[in-house]
Amino acid sequence: MTARAADRARYDRATAHLDAPVAIVDLEAFDANADDLVRRAGGKPIRVASKSVRCRALLERALARDGFAGVMSFTLAESLWLARSGFEDVLLAYPSADRAGYAELTADPKLASAVTVMVDDLAQLDLVDAARDGDGGGEVVRVCLELDTSLRLFGGRVRVGARRSPLHSPAEVAALARAVARRPGFEVVGIMAYEGHVAGVGDAVAGRPLRSRAVRLMQAAARRELAERRAAVVRAVRAVVPGLEFVNGGGTGSVQHTAAEDAVTEIAAGSGLYVPRLFDNYTSFSGRPAALFAQPVVRRPGVGVVTVLGGGYPASGAAGADRLPVPYLPEGLRYDPQEGPGEVQTPLLGSPADDLLIGDKVWFRHAKAGELCERFDALHLVEGDAVTATVPTYRGEGRTFL
Repeated sequence: MTARAADRARYDRATAHLDAPVAIVDLEAFDANADDLVRRAGGKPIRVASKSVRCRALLERALARDGFAGVMSFTLAESLWLARSGFEDVLLAYPSADRAGYAELTADPKLASAVTVMVDDLAQLDLVDAARDGDGGGEVVRVCLELDTSLRLFGGRVRVGARRSPLHSPAEVAALARAVARRPGFEVVGIMAYEGHVAGVGDAVAGRPLRSRAVRLMQAAARRELAERRAAVVRAVRAVVPGLEFVNGGGTGSVQHTAAEDAVTEIAAGSGLYVPRLFDNYTSFSGRPAALFAQPVVRRPGVGVVTVLGGGYPASGAAGADRLPVPYLPEGLRYDPQEGPGEVQTPLLGSPADDLLIGDKVWFRHAKAGELCERFDALHLVEGDAVTATVPTYRGEGRTFL
C-alpha cells in the first residue's frame, strides 16, 4: 500500500460516520508543516497569515507553538473580531475603507493596542480621521507602511510582481513615514514587504522545465534586488522612526530566503500549514497536504467514470487549470475535459472509478489554502484514523469577511 493509499484508508475510517461533502485537517501533517516553517525561519518569528487558515482554533494551535507570534489578517472587520477574541497582535495586511471599523478601532483602547493597520497613501489616513467618533475616537492608531516589492527591469518598462503599494524607493517610504509621524493620532510601528513573485510562484512546475528555469532565474534576481532595497528602506525609515517595532516579509515559498535578510525581523506564512496544491512546485521546500475535502460518489455513468456531488471550488487569481481543486484520493482520477469540476456535479475519469461505489468519498485538495474554508462551516480534525475534534471555520462562526 502506498503512503497516499494509507492516508485514504485513514481518512475514510476517520470520517465513516460523516456524510460528504466534508472537510478535514490532518493534525499530524499540520504540525509537521508548522515545524518545517519554524526550521526554515531560522529563529525569526512567523506571523500567521489568517486568510490561509480561516479557522480560529487552528490559528490558536499554530500560535501555541514555539516560533510563531502574531496574526496577519486580511480585513479590518476580521482584525477587530480577532482582537476581541483575545488575539493580541494583529497586523492588517491590506488597506481598508471600512469607516465603521475605523470608528470602532479609534474608540477602543484594547482594539487600538492590538491592531496595526496598513498604509501606503495619506488618503487612507484621511478615512481613519473622518471615522473618528468625536470625543470617543481619540485612540492612537498603529500604522504599518507597505513597500512595493516588484522587480522592475529595463528602466521600469518590465514589472514582475503584484500591483500593491505605490511606494517603491527608500525615499518614498521615508517620506510617508515622516508625514505619518507628524500627524496626530497615528504611530508608525512597522514595515511590510510581501514578495509574492518569489513566495507565491512555484519554481519547479512538472513538465515545464524551461519555464521553471526562467522562474528560478527571475526569483534569484528578485531576491538580490529586494534584499538590498529593503535594507535601504529600513535604514531610511529608522532614521525617521527609531522605535520601529517590526519589519515583516516573505511568505510560505520564501521563508528561508527572507529570514536570511538582517533587515527583516519576522516572516509571514500561512499556506504552508495546509499545503494546498499550488505549493507542490517548489525546490525550496516540500510539505505534507494537511487540508482536504471529500465529495460523495452519486453516479456511475459508465466504465471508468464516476460522478461526485459538487466540487467546483475554483481559487482566486488568474483563471486557469492551476486554480482548480485536484482529485487526490484515490490516486489516478482526473477531470473530464469537457466538463471539469462543476457547481453541482463533477464527473471523474480513470480506472480507480470502477472500484468506487455510490456513497464512497473522493478526496480533493484545494488550489489555495484558506479559500477552502469559504465552502465549509466546519473542519474535522483527524489524528491517526479518528476525528478527535470538530471546529468551526470563519464561515461556521457566521463570519464571511470577503
